[in-house]
Amino acid sequence: MTGAILGLEARRSRALTFWLAIVAVVYGALIAALFPTMKENAKLLEDYLNILPKGFLAAFGMMGGSLVDPGNFFSTYIGIFLWPILAALGGILLATRPVAADLERGFLELPLSTRTTRTRYLGLTIAVHALAIVVMAVATVGGFLVVGSLVGAGFDNGRLLLVVIPAAAFGFAIHGATSALSVVTLSRSQAGGIAAGVLLAMYLLDIVARLQPDLEWVGTVSAFRYFDVRTLIATGVLDLGGLGLFLAVALGGWAIAIWRFQTRDLVA
Repeated sequence: MTGAILGLEARRSRALTFWLAIVAVVYGALIAALFPTMKENAKLLEDYLNILPKGFLAAFGMMGGSLVDPGNFFSTYIGIFLWPILAALGGILLATRPVAADLERGFLELPLSTRTTRTRYLGLTIAVHALAIVVMAVATVGGFLVVGSLVGAGFDNGRLLLVVIPAAAFGFAIHGATSALSVVTLSRSQAGGIAAGVLLAMYLLDIVARLQPDLEWVGTVSAFRYFDVRTLIATGVLDLGGLGLFLAVALGGWAIAIWRFQTRDLVA
């Protein structure tokens, strides 16, 4: 039964995982291919950035140094922009399907009519989704890394590979929190809407904190404050505090989802 559940959830998750991974690889490859050109025209690029509004720069994470620095470059175009979008899409869509979405369309009765327990069923689906998030994180870094090597960008590939760890943890946190919301609300639209709204609010708080030094403290409640891979790429040192926070949110969310799912009244 365990194998059947894993196989079923893997098949149901593969299309979303595949296409998000393709987007990550293609986008990362195109961005990496631009780096040598940007590096050659560093002075023109800096002059251009100096005339842009600070709000625009803060929104895209471009207030932390030169874009020809590999860490700033990756963080601006992928770490702050691409990956949060992919992690949110993948995490929310995957997390809301096994309980909320399947209940709404009457599919949930099928797996729960077997001898498998609710705990095992939801736990196995979460495991498959966690693997899918890792695949997407690897794809996000992989396209950038491979093309960067081909064009002689000079990236530190070892440090770039380390980015997969906090990226996956960030995705786990989104999935874990949304999983709990899915079981509590039994509504895919409500759970997804709340998760997306909270992420957007956190993103805006992070921008405010960057723009207003006297309001810098509001950034402490934003997940984006703890997902800054620039230091990791520059030094090769993982932010264990941020990593631990994301994993705690993920594990807490998954635990709440499984606990609540055990006794949840599933009458639609």
